[in-house]
Amino acid sequence: MSAPVRFDRGLKIERSPPLAMGPRGLIPNIYDAAVFILLAGALVAVGHGAREMGAPLASLDIAPVTLDPGNLPEYALRTTLRMFAAILASLLFTFVVATLAAKSRKAELVIIPALDILQSVPVLGFLTFTVVFFMGLFPGSQLGAECAAIFAVFTAQAWNMAFSFYQSLRTIPHDLDEVSRHFGLSAWLRFLRLEVPFAAPGLIWNTMMSMSGAWFFVVASEAIVVGDTTVKLPGIGSWIALAIEQQDIKAVALAVATMGVVILAYDQLVFRPIVAWADKFRFEQTAAQQRPQSWLYDLIRRARLINRASDYVSWATGRMTYRSVIRWRPVVTRSLSTQLRSLFERLKLGKAGDAVWLAIVLAGTGYALWSVAAYVHETLGTREVLNAVGFGFLTLVRVVILIAIASAIWVPIGVWIGLRPWAAERAQPIAQLLAAFPANVLFPIAVVGIVTFGLNPNIWLSPLMVLGTQWHILFNVVAGASAFPTDLREASTIYRLRTWQWWRDVILPGIFPYYVTGALTASGGSWNASIVAEVAAWGDTKLEAAGLGAYIAKATEAGDFPRVVLGIAVMSGFVVTFNRLVWRPLFRLAERRFRLD
Repeated sequence: MSAPVRFDRGLKIERSPPLAMGPRGLIPNIYDAAVFILLAGALVAVGHGAREMGAPLASLDIAPVTLDPGNLPEYALRTTLRMFAAILASLLFTFVVATLAAKSRKAELVIIPALDILQSVPVLGFLTFTVVFFMGLFPGSQLGAECAAIFAVFTAQAWNMAFSFYQSLRTIPHDLDEVSRHFGLSAWLRFLRLEVPFAAPGLIWNTMMSMSGAWFFVVASEAIVVGDTTVKLPGIGSWIALAIEQQDIKAVALAVATMGVVILAYDQLVFRPIVAWADKFRFEQTAAQQRPQSWLYDLIRRARLINRASDYVSWATGRMTYRSVIRWRPVVTRSLSTQLRSLFERLKLGKAGDAVWLAIVLAGTGYALWSVAAYVHETLGTREVLNAVGFGFLTLVRVVILIAIASAIWVPIGVWIGLRPWAAERAQPIAQLLAAFPANVLFPIAVVGIVTFGLNPNIWLSPLMVLGTQWHILFNVVAGASAFPTDLREASTIYRLRTWQWWRDVILPGIFPYYVTGALTASGGSWNASIVAEVAAWGDTKLEAAGLGAYIAKATEAGDFPRVVLGIAVMSGFVVTFNRLVWRPLFRLAERRFRLD
C-alpha cells in the first residue's frame, strides 16, 4: 500500500511520511538480511583495500608483487577498487564539465575542443607527467602511486562519458524543458529531476564501455615505469607485467581467468542492477516489450525495510520539489515590442561577447602551440619533428586499414545479430565480456608466433591495435540494426530487393549513423592502443613496429620528456585533424541524409 496523499486545489502536492504506516513496515524480512550481508561484505572489502592503499611506499620493497596464486584475490580487489575510484571521478567530472559545456556557450567554446584533444592524448602521456606530481604530493606513501594509477585509468574513461552526457543535455525534448520551467524548478532540482534521468540510459551504457576500455591500460597504470621511477602496485596489471617478464604462461592464464571472474562479478552486482533500474528513465512513446532483468535488483525490490527507507527518501525529495514549486511566481508579461527589443539587444551583446571570448581562446591556444613548438625546437630540432610526423603517418595508415578490415568483418555480423532479437539476447553478454577483455594479455602469444615463424613485426603487430577497440563497431551496428524500423524491412521484402540492392539502399543507410559513432570510437581507441601494440615483449624478446606509438612508448620508458611531449603533440594533431576532415563530415552526412525521423 502506498503512502496516503494530501491534495491541495486538485493537485497532488505532498505525501504523508511513509514511516507513519505502522510498525509492520519497519520489520525486515529475509531479503533485507541478504542485502545487508552483501553491503557489509562490500564495505569490509572497500575498507581493507583503502587501508592498504595508504601503506608506506617502502612496504612494496618488503613485500613485492609475486606470482603466488594465493595473492590473486587481494590483487583483484586492489585493481577493482582503482577502476571504480576512477569511474566515480569520471562521473563527477562528467556532471560538472559536461553540464557547464551544455549550459554556457562561452564554456562550450573551450571545453568541447579541449575534450576532443584530451581524448586523443595517450594514457601513457598523462602517466609520464602525473607520476612525479602525485609521488611528490604523498611522499613515502603508496597513496601517491595509487593516485597516479587511478588518474591514468580516469583518462581512459572520462572523455567518452562527458561527451555522452553533453549530447544528452543538448537533446532534451522541448516539452520536458518547458514543463520544468513552468513549475519553476531550481537549477539543482532541474538537474536531479530532468537532466540526469533523461541522460541516464546513455550515460550508463557509456560508463560500462569506459569500464571495459580501461582494462586495456591496467598493466601500464599498475606497473609504472617512467625513466628512473619504477613502481609495481599490487594488482592484476602488475601480475600480468611480471608474468610476461618471467615468461610464465600459466600465470598469464590465471590472471585472465581472474579478470573474467571480476568482470562477471561487477557486471552482476553493479551494472545489471543499474541498467534494470534506469530502464524507467527511457524516453519513449510505448513501453518496451522486453525489459532488462537483474536478480539483485529484484532482491532489493523485495527487501521491505529498504523499500520503506526508499519511500521516505522519495517523500523528502517530494517535499523539496513542492517547496520549490510554491516559491515560483509568474513572470510579468511585457508588450511584444519590448520583448523583441530586449531580445535583439541580448542577441547583439551575445554575439559581440562570443567574438571577444573566441578571440581570447584562439590567442591562448596560439600561445600554447607556440610554447610547445619553441620547447621542441630548442630541445630536439626540426629534424626530430619531421621524424615524429613520419612515424605518425605510418600509424595513420595502420589505423585506416585496420578500421576498414574490422568494418568489413563486424558490420555484416552486427546486422545479422541486430535483425534477430533472439541472437542479440544471446550475443550481448558474450560481446560485453570480450569488450572488457584486455587484449594486451595476448601480446606474448603474438610475440612468440612472430619470432617462431619469422614474420614482419611492422605488419603482424598491427592487428593488436584493434583487438580491444573493434567491439565498438559491433555494438553500435547491432544497436542500429535492432532499431531499424519494421515497416522499412517489410517494404524491402515486398519490393523483392536483391541482396546487394538491399544492402546499398536499405540497411547500410539505416545503420550509417550508428556505424559512424562506433568507427569514430574504434579509431580513437586504436591510436591510443598503438602505444602498447607497436612495442610488444615476452621476457627478453622485444619486438617493435615503426610508428608513433612505439616512438612514445620508448620515450616514456627512457624518461625522455621532450620526445614524449613531441609524440603526444603529433598524435593529438593527427587525431584531431582526422576527426575534423573525416568523421565530422560523416556525422553531418548521417544527420542530413540518413536520419530515421
